[in-house]
Amino acid sequence: MYSRGKEKTWKFFVMLCGLLMIALPIAIGVFLAIKGNALFYHYHHTLWEFLFTTTWKLKDDLTGGGQGGAAIFIVGSLIVCGLALLIAVPFSLAVAIFMTEIAPKTGNRILRPAVEIFVGIPSVVYGWIGMTVLVPALQSLFHLKTGRSVLAGGIVLAIMIFPSITTVAADAIRAVPVSARMAAYGLGATRWQVIHQIVMPAAKTSVLTGVILGLARAFGEALAVAMVIGKTPAFPKGIFGQTATMTTVIASRMAELMEGSEAKAGLWTIAFVLYLISLLFMFLIHLIAAKGAKKES
Repeated sequence: MYSRGKEKTWKFFVMLCGLLMIALPIAIGVFLAIKGNALFYHYHHTLWEFLFTTTWKLKDDLTGGGQGGAAIFIVGSLIVCGLALLIAVPFSLAVAIFMTEIAPKTGNRILRPAVEIFVGIPSVVYGWIGMTVLVPALQSLFHLKTGRSVLAGGIVLAIMIFPSITTVAADAIRAVPVSARMAAYGLGATRWQVIHQIVMPAAKTSVLTGVILGLARAFGEALAVAMVIGKTPAFPKGIFGQTATMTTVIASRMAELMEGSEAKAGLWTIAFVLYLISLLFMFLIHLIAAKGAKKES
């Protein structure tokens, strides 16, 4: 048995780790807020200009006087991530249902390991395959000048978030009590009626959590999207148009700009917006979980 001294030591260590995990995201948020606020307080841009105007021509010097409208990058992120969700969610739910309800043995032995392999693939590999295989395929299939487009970015992101949503959805479906299924079968329900009317409503809260986690990853992805989207600072005219996202503009320009310049302050502001969006996603996850727990009780 542990002595009291060892128990206190481990208790202090565990508490310290917990406090560190709380302090670290707060410190990151404060750092980004300080860096990003320079665009407003030092270079005198307005929040309205940043969020709702489209001209991004900030100067790479300390004098300022440029234009800092990030609306194109914000809308570009929303469009690409929304398209990725539209593609990924149906496939993820279908695979999760197949793994857990239709062929659980095959799903656990073959499909689940195959899905989990996708999680470990680096982003640059997704981007490289998208650039060398997907982009030329889209260009040839739809007779485009270039295959780099919102559609290419959405497909690549969909493949990247597919394993996260599928894994969480499968775990949520598997957690539904077997007794609920047996009761429905006892009343004469078919397999699809059980899945549609019993299993999926019961697993809805956790499935939504998986979708939001996938969306959070999509918003934070930079490299793979930058390689296939075209990085054109303009609103896309359709799914075959090019645009830029918040992450792609940060990844492509942050290293080359002068520290303290107006342009770099603008990128720090975009990074802070991404941080706030991540906090929003976490809040939504906790809100959904709390509502689900309230309904169960």
